[in-house]
Amino acid sequence: MSRPTDNPADPFKKALAETTRVLADDAELSVSYSLDPPGQSTDGMRLPQVSRRMTRDEVLLARGTADGLALRHRYHDAGVAAKYRPDGPMARELYDAMESARVEAVGARHMPGTAGNIDARIEAEALRKGYDQIRDASEAPLAAAAGYYIRQLATGRAAPKGAGNVLELWRGFMEDHCGDSVDGLQDCLADQAQFARLARQLIRDLGYGDQLGEDPDTLDEDDQADDAAGEEEQEPESTGQDEAEDEENSASPEQAQDEQQDSSEAQVSMDEMADADLAEEAEMPDGEAPLEPPAPQPVSDADPDYTVFRTDHDEEIGAEDLAEPAELERLRAYLDQQLDPLKGAVSRLANKLQRRLQAKQNRSWEFDREEGILDVARLARVVANPTTPLSFKVEKDTEFRDTVVTLLLDNSGSMRGRPISIAAICADVLARTLERCQVKVEILGFTTRAWKGGQSREGWLAEGRPQSPGRLNDLRHIVYKSADAPWRRTRENLGLMMKEGLLKENIDGEALEWAHRRLERRPEARKILMVISDGAPVDDSTLSVNPANFLEKHLRDVIAMVERRRAVELTAIGIGHDVTRYYDRAVTITDVEQLAGAMTEQLVSLFDADPRARARVLGMRNVA
Repeated sequence: MSRPTDNPADPFKKALAETTRVLADDAELSVSYSLDPPGQSTDGMRLPQVSRRMTRDEVLLARGTADGLALRHRYHDAGVAAKYRPDGPMARELYDAMESARVEAVGARHMPGTAGNIDARIEAEALRKGYDQIRDASEAPLAAAAGYYIRQLATGRAAPKGAGNVLELWRGFMEDHCGDSVDGLQDCLADQAQFARLARQLIRDLGYGDQLGEDPDTLDEDDQADDAAGEEEQEPESTGQDEAEDEENSASPEQAQDEQQDSSEAQVSMDEMADADLAEEAEMPDGEAPLEPPAPQPVSDADPDYTVFRTDHDEEIGAEDLAEPAELERLRAYLDQQLDPLKGAVSRLANKLQRRLQAKQNRSWEFDREEGILDVARLARVVANPTTPLSFKVEKDTEFRDTVVTLLLDNSGSMRGRPISIAAICADVLARTLERCQVKVEILGFTTRAWKGGQSREGWLAEGRPQSPGRLNDLRHIVYKSADAPWRRTRENLGLMMKEGLLKENIDGEALEWAHRRLERRPEARKILMVISDGAPVDDSTLSVNPANFLEKHLRDVIAMVERRRAVELTAIGIGHDVTRYYDRAVTITDVEQLAGAMTEQLVSLFDADPRARARVLGMRNVA
């Protein structure tokens, strides 16, 4: 009798991983499931997480993503792709989209079942990016349309929902400019190099020829010509050597033996001189300074001088991987019980936030309509003549720009007790509220894996305590809810904050940079990052062997970088601690019960179109 599995999704995930290895033709391929965006490396791939509920959408997305990545692993040569990849950004996007379409089309020829799975993935991605709502070609991405165009021509399959809308907006333009070039598409699908030449021609036809760079085939011909010229220059030396061999053969055996011995000694001497010359060249290339190994990449984009002793013990982990499902349910129930008296107040604030956000979504009217709501300003006209047209009005929907909000929660030991409980429930309610308003929310937490340094400090002690080691602790960055995960699937994860022993040290700078990088990769047009913390960055192990302002300086540098780049709107809430000395846009609360109201007002201010109202809520002055 087989033992029942703890997670009903595990058999499916195991079967999908094995199928993926077969499709990729690589039995050693590593397949993992993560909340992070899917991707692949040379020896592994990352697939979307599948929850215990195994909804139809989850299963289809996982299958389609797995098939697409497996086919790319099997039919895509990174070397050939790099050889023909254009220089310009738009040309590269077009080139990569066409290559992805080629790989999936070749896979569909040999394994037709993959086509349906990939259709489901393309549809999910297109709907997530709002492609079905686009009405003008200027708003639709040409690169995506080009990929759909190539895929449809190669497979004969209609583009899925959303993707078909983008394709139709650009179809006329592409057919007018690329109609003749795509005639040979079917003949070159199996040859990546030949297809790459066709893709470069299509990019030229679409008007981006100036971004292609040098023709790689022309460069190869020049290299071959140079090699041939070098061989011709060496021919006279070969002739002289042949003549010497003839003379050696005609000499007497004794003379030949003596000359051979002298030649061997001379050859050894020449080899030694050559080795010495090579050593000198290695030490002093072209008479310049000795070669040095390339400088390592800086740990932080904000401060190249910020150092970390070692990163191999750091971890970025999903909340569900730090506790069993039964424990998460128990912790969530405990969280609900602890905060039952506050639920009414928090819910009222959430409803207030929802009303104010929805009011901004529907704040304009269209007048002089033939149907809709009666326009009272024209009531006299209707009374005089009930058949009078154009006496109605319709409320016009004004949608937000595609938006994502990240809540970065301090999970340090000083937050233990009531602060972390209220932070958890507020994040929960806020995520649910924003989701109703079509705003995606990501909830992240940051702490360390151990007190007093953990394995990093042990390694530092073993190496003799080198001076100024930099950050000397093991990071733990926790994903409670990813932006694409619905609230109902991640509700239990927030109970993890109640787990005994989770909350330790806080290294704010690296956590803020981590959250910022995650947001930068998101496709949404507007990105908001809210930090909730109760103090300055503190890690005893790090601060005991580095300057006292080591972590605080790095936090300031990261904040300055985020605000300078302006890709993400940054705001912060300090619980009993003045964070306004770090963040330009921040508030400080003295009682944790004020947290829900502060979070609500902060978000409303960010969505407020009136800069004076925004400044009033944020406490900013001198706003023109």
